[in-house]
Amino acid sequence: MRRLIASIAVSVVVLQGLVASAQQKQEKPSSEQDIKAALTGGVPMGRWNEGLMFEGVSPQPWLKSASNWFPRTEDVQPNEMRIIFMGSAPFIRPGQMNTSIFVQLGNGENFIFDLGEGSVANYIASGFALNELDKVFISHLHVDHFGALPYLYEFGGWAGRWHKVLQVYGPSGRTKEYGTAAMVDGMKKMLAWHDDAFSVFPVGKGHTIEVHEYDFRDNGGVIYNKDGVRVIHWQRSHAKDGASGYRLDWNGLSFVWTGDGRPSNLDIKYAKGVDVYITETQPELCEISSGVQGVPPFLGRYTLDTHHTPAYAAGYLANQIKPRMFLTTHMPFDPYLNAETVAEVREHWKGPYHFGAPDGIVVNVTKDKVWVREGIIPKFPNSRAPQFDFSSGQLIVPHPPTSRQEIQEPFVREQEIDPNLYYPKGYHPDLLQVWPVSGDLVVPVELLPPTMLNSMGDAWRKKQANLEELKKEGSK
Repeated sequence: MRRLIASIAVSVVVLQGLVASAQQKQEKPSSEQDIKAALTGGVPMGRWNEGLMFEGVSPQPWLKSASNWFPRTEDVQPNEMRIIFMGSAPFIRPGQMNTSIFVQLGNGENFIFDLGEGSVANYIASGFALNELDKVFISHLHVDHFGALPYLYEFGGWAGRWHKVLQVYGPSGRTKEYGTAAMVDGMKKMLAWHDDAFSVFPVGKGHTIEVHEYDFRDNGGVIYNKDGVRVIHWQRSHAKDGASGYRLDWNGLSFVWTGDGRPSNLDIKYAKGVDVYITETQPELCEISSGVQGVPPFLGRYTLDTHHTPAYAAGYLANQIKPRMFLTTHMPFDPYLNAETVAEVREHWKGPYHFGAPDGIVVNVTKDKVWVREGIIPKFPNSRAPQFDFSSGQLIVPHPPTSRQEIQEPFVREQEIDPNLYYPKGYHPDLLQVWPVSGDLVVPVELLPPTMLNSMGDAWRKKQANLEELKKEGSK
């Protein structure tokens, strides 16, 4: 043992000597001029504009990666707006869900603009709890813009939207039966069995929808004005009355989603000077696309000329509006047409431009920088825990409105196989076939398991922290 200790001591002395020797053998530093020349080489430093990297188009310092966004790795900063394309195509297919754009603000508020079929999968995979998604703005009532609403309504209510009413904003129709309220009423009737079946679970306000139907003719009308967030709307020419575009303004940042429609002077009027301008587009490839999409060329041409914005027109609009970043979406993302789309847009618009496709494109916006990345969305994700506001110091779980005994005849339950016949020997869980409490379950937060409190209060804690930061900046 003594020999071992002595050997270690000698090794330490030798190592210290080597370190000292290495330090003594440092190379002579290069000249300050050479160092400056090397380290500033290739860095514009105001000396030139580098390609299409216009002033203010650069990644923010808190981004984990300049090229990719990874769900649940970055928090929205107090003075930031983050935009995520959860669906980007008119034709649903495995690589592209129907159109949906998610806007997150630094004050903790979230807004959905359109909710096309399949897009909910991308919200879940991107790490958002369904009960967080409670404000939906529908541009018009084509099903590729609201087809996922039934799923969000039912499963968001089941997964914890017990204390918040789902808010749906959308245009009126020329007559009552074509308005957003009539659509939601019809949806509720369609889902009557589902509502009643899910009433054996906690519901609270989960089966309530508040519809904010506005007059589609009220161009520039304010339909949301709360917590410093303002949303206006205007008409879009989409073959039938009742299609709208939207603009959101908050904290000196702004966003426009035009929805579908023909290029319009109203777009220029209400989107002028916006930070991020997003419109839909289709390139002038009707004959070629007919073979890809399986429709005759005349149908594609007629659809484009009566319902949509040609890529040439999209570029023209952007050049009139002058956004800090221009994006197009609601478009097939295919190699054969992507380059053509860019060429047509560039006929008029020479500024910053990016596709809002395929699904998962992320735009980070602050007052001095804007950056666009590709999101890496997992195919088989974990779902986020439902998010709750714990400012009351309690978790309240509403009592289910009904039970199996009330909505199911006893005969079919009597046919259920005895669990003793299929559970193996030595294993038999305590079955939970009757709701365990007689009223609302009220749990003080200090009695919640730490993992449950941390996971279900994550969004609330971050929102409070951001609001405090915004309050401090406002008082300066």
